Amino acid sequence: MGVPAFFRWLSRKYPSIIVHCVEEKGKECNGVRIPVDTTKPNPNEVEFDNLYLDMNGIIHPCTHPEDKPAPKNEDEMMVAIFEYIDRLFNIVRPRRVLYMAIDGVAPRAKMNQQRSRRFRASKEGVELTEEKQRMREEIIQRGGYLPPEEIKERFDSNCITPGTEFMDNLAQCLRYYVADRLSNDPGWKNVVVFLSDASVPGEGEHKIMDFIRRQRAQPNHDPNTHHCLCGADADLIMLGLATHEPNFTIIREEFKPNKPRPCALCGQMGHEIKDCQGVAREKKGQHDEFADTVPVSEQEFIFIRLCVLREYLARELTMASLPFPFDFERSVDDWVFMCFFVGNDFLPHLPSLEIREGAIDRLVNIYKDVVHKTGENFKRRNKEKRRRMKQQGPAYLTTGQFAPHALGRRDRPEAVHNARHQAYDMRMQHNKVPMSSAGPSDSTESRGVKRKAEDSDSEPEPEDNVRLWEEGWKQRYYKTKFDVDATDDDFRRKVVQSYVEGLCWVLRYYYQGCASWKWYFPFHYAPFASDFKDIKGMFTEFEKETKPFKPLEQLMGVFPAASGNFLPSTWRNLMSSPDSSIIDFYPDDFAIDLNGKKYAWQGVALLPFVDERRLRAALAEVYPDLTAEEVKRNSLGSDVLFLSRSHLLFDFIHELYRTESHESTDIPAELCHGIQGAINLDDDPILPDKVKFKDPQYADGFVFKAVLLPDAKIPNKVLKPGDWEKGNREPWRPQLGFNPNRQQAHLDQSGFRALGVSRFDDAVG
Repeated sequence: MGVPAFFRWLSRKYPSIIVHCVEEKGKECNGVRIPVDTTKPNPNEVEFDNLYLDMNGIIHPCTHPEDKPAPKNEDEMMVAIFEYIDRLFNIVRPRRVLYMAIDGVAPRAKMNQQRSRRFRASKEGVELTEEKQRMREEIIQRGGYLPPEEIKERFDSNCITPGTEFMDNLAQCLRYYVADRLSNDPGWKNVVVFLSDASVPGEGEHKIMDFIRRQRAQPNHDPNTHHCLCGADADLIMLGLATHEPNFTIIREEFKPNKPRPCALCGQMGHEIKDCQGVAREKKGQHDEFADTVPVSEQEFIFIRLCVLREYLARELTMASLPFPFDFERSVDDWVFMCFFVGNDFLPHLPSLEIREGAIDRLVNIYKDVVHKTGENFKRRNKEKRRRMKQQGPAYLTTGQFAPHALGRRDRPEAVHNARHQAYDMRMQHNKVPMSSAGPSDSTESRGVKRKAEDSDSEPEPEDNVRLWEEGWKQRYYKTKFDVDATDDDFRRKVVQSYVEGLCWVLRYYYQGCASWKWYFPFHYAPFASDFKDIKGMFTEFEKETKPFKPLEQLMGVFPAASGNFLPSTWRNLMSSPDSSIIDFYPDDFAIDLNGKKYAWQGVALLPFVDERRLRAALAEVYPDLTAEEVKRNSLGSDVLFLSRSHLLFDFIHELYRTESHESTDIPAELCHGIQGAINLDDDPILPDKVKFKDPQYADGFVFKAVLLPDAKIPNKVLKPGDWEKGNREPWRPQLGFNPNRQQAHLDQSGFRALGVSRFDDAVG
């Protein structure tokens, strides 16, 4: 889940939470590459136990990068993913667990957002193709030069969705990769590797959180475990805080704005497609040997230290003279809950709250003030926007003696040391950036600097029919967005009730797991904060025993017709045939309501919601057409665990395979870093005496599966630091001894059991 501007706000408010990663590079000697020895101490001066990878944040930039040439084929994509994981393993160097989680079938509440993204991506791809064709014709008519148009199939990023052949191939390639590293890299020898591929239901980050929660609930859990989670989504920060683990770090790429990107038309740097002039490319190198190279700087990584963020929050949230004992851990939960109001993937944010305008600070300080001053917030927002437009200056101003100065100013301009060079810069900047008609700004920081495109206010503001800053804003909002009168109290209460249910769903999703796979917010827009009145008793309970969609069913729910090639032919026809009973789910075009924003990607895609009952009824007629391979891709899988021969747990598991045990087996915690649960053997293992790969170097690889039955229950209470002392009145001591009776009792109490092919949630295996 991404929350726009949240990380920027957090890093500016609490700058000490960010530290740059120290990365040791491999060396080359006589043409032979010498890899980094990851068995040595971590150069970042901290030792991590567990590394968790939210794989979708790795897959997307490796398959369709924005700042470098795209991979030519699927093989290059897989190699790029492997190299990315190698870099992360080198930086973090986990000593116990590596957990790789790919997004599986998502809850229905998330599918609506996925549907919006995929329809947008398809629409933007078509628009880009049309724009390229139009610009090409215009430039050629003017006598410009463009390289011959390459005829190649565009990579459809929508294939990075559970149920596609691409995701199935990726899972197989990752098995190969893990087996190779366990066999050849000494740093992997004692690490337990979990692979939760796209066949396992749930979002990647939430499968990781589910694993952490369940292991924390085990009696042998080490409270000093140091976790490191890799992912770019800002909500990982809130998820990390929600675990209440004292040692939790997030690693992510350092964001660098305004990266140079080649023109999509001529392939040259320095301009976008709309500014392309069709100028012949300059020769690169004496013999043009660097023609196909693009200057790319290797992406650097940063650590976000949640332990430091907890200290910041402790200073800000702690209150004295309360009539009840202050509990910091509960205040952290409140802080996380407040953040839901300003952005999440399941609910639209309230109209009166924007992170860029200090929404979180206002929420934390006093929520009632937001409720009573909603109208004032809108007026202030509009006034601030107009002020920025008036102060807008030119996109580029020169410096030195050439810079414009107001009459009567006594300060002397800076002398120019190289007039020819300065004049050349002026000509180049004039060609790149058109001068604005606005006057110069008084800010010295703006001189000699090209303004960021996203910060430019030169484009006209979109028409806003709601005008939230004028009287009657609530009436216009409900009439425009919902087509009802603001006086319709029953409808407004219905919207508020759905939003309250959504807040309860998101809170439980963060702390206990998915409360309902079927629930979703059935509106495109949120109510006002001032509409939240008499909400006590609005929420009762979610529907029990709900099941996730199957992978191909989710594809039908989130894909546009343009991506139907990833589906079986008869299923695909339901998206395009005029006789289809669900053809209305797949509009060829749709409106995007900017909703007061400036750019289309910030707007609301007005797509029809998918009716689950109609969808299932239509699919029932085409299910018999699935091939055996498609049936396999449409089934739900389980997490897979890999071990090397040198791991303590190896002999225990190998004996299970030797005896061909078909029953679930409890894992001795002392053999697997305190990880507990029940396992079942894999139907297609990589055994030392039954190698599946052609290359014998993978003989050390070992894999099996473990699962959790549907009747498994999530612990009602999420353990927090200090809970052990409160309950036992004695300091916590590590319990490394294995007591089979005690473990079995805990497993029975928690409902953790194993079955052949389902999912792994608590079990090791």
